[in-house]
Amino acid sequence: MSSALVSATGLAAIRGERVLFKDISITVDAGQAWLLRGANGAGKTTLLRILAGLTQAETGSIERNTSVHWCAHRLGLKPNETPRLHLANWTRAWGSSAELVDVLGRMGLRRPADVPARYLSAGQRQRTALARLLLEHRPLWLMDEPFSALDVKGRAMLLDLVARHRAQGGAVIAAIHGEADFAATGEVDL
Repeated sequence: MSSALVSATGLAAIRGERVLFKDISITVDAGQAWLLRGANGAGKTTLLRILAGLTQAETGSIERNTSVHWCAHRLGLKPNETPRLHLANWTRAWGSSAELVDVLGRMGLRRPADVPARYLSAGQRQRTALARLLLEHRPLWLMDEPFSALDVKGRAMLLDLVARHRAQGGAVIAAIHGEADFAATGEVDL
C-alpha cells in the first residue's frame, strides 16, 4: 500500500467518439498541490471526477488512501437555500461538530448568512460551497475551478485555506484556468 493520499496510473477517458485524455498518471502526497490545466472540454472535470470515484476511467487504476472533499464547479446550492441552511444540512449529513457561526465568519458570509442563494452574488455562492471544506476534515481536496467568481478578498481567503490545509498535511488537486497564486507541486496538462 502506498503512502500517497491518491495515486493513479494510466488513466484514460472517452466521451462519445472522442478521447479526452489517455495515459495520465499522478501521485499526490500530503502537503502537495497539483494543478489540472487545459482548454474547456479537455477533461479536467472528468479527471477530477475519476479521482473522486464519481466516474469510471476507461483504463488505468486508482488507489485512494484517504477521504476526499469534492468541490464541484456546480455549487450544489438550491435557490431558496441560505448559506446557513446549506451548511447546517451538510453538518447534519456528515455528523460534523463544526460551529457554523465560526465557519460563516471565516468565509465572509456572516452578513448574507440568511439570504436565499438566488439573491447571492456568484462569489457569495462560491464562498458558501467552499465553506463545506471547513465542516469536516478530509485530507484530499478535489476542486473544480475554485477561484471562479471570487473577488480579491475571496481569492486571498481561498489561498489561506489551501496554505493551512497543506501545512496540516492535506493536499489539493485543482482544475483551473489562469493563475492559481499558490505554489504547485506539479501540473497535468490536458
